[in-house]
Amino acid sequence: MLLRNEELEAIKKETGFSHSQIARLYKRFTTLDKEENGTLSREDFQRIPELAINPLGDRIISAFIPDGEDQVNFRGFIRILAHFRPIDAKSKDGNGSEPLNSRINKLRFAFQLYDLDKDDKISRSELLQVLHMMVGVNIPDEQLGVIADRTIQEADQDGDGAISFTEFVKVLEKVQIEQKMSIQFLD
Repeated sequence: MLLRNEELEAIKKETGFSHSQIARLYKRFTTLDKEENGTLSREDFQRIPELAINPLGDRIISAFIPDGEDQVNFRGFIRILAHFRPIDAKSKDGNGSEPLNSRINKLRFAFQLYDLDKDDKISRSELLQVLHMMVGVNIPDEQLGVIADRTIQEADQDGDGAISFTEFVKVLEKVQIEQKMSIQFLD
């Protein structure tokens, strides 16, 4: 493994992954890094079969790649994966802030998949675009429009015709997001 000890410790503290999990993820990262330049491009991600067939694959890939960039380094890659770690009893990370895998950070990550224009609101058109990505042509446009309208009507508490992050959190308060957005990472 080519990570320095202090780098390894910083990643462990920031993400909550164990040394063996970091080593395993680093190996996966380097396997995906076809150009062997220490970064992953959009094309590298698109070679992952599970993302290639996922209707939200492009949105998920965009979550990994920082705004204005066309690739991500290992540190950015593992920070995103940390959102999917199961929540453990420890409530704060080493810096005293919410860990990346906290309920609120999992919800923030999910919200950003819908907030296509990054204005901190999910508009009707953004909701429709995501619904189209998920169901394709299997449901007629007018039916998707009804679903989008009903969703916004139920979630929109301030009457602005969009869903804010606070409203998104409120709607999902009874959903077990901790389980739905968790992946078991092997040691």
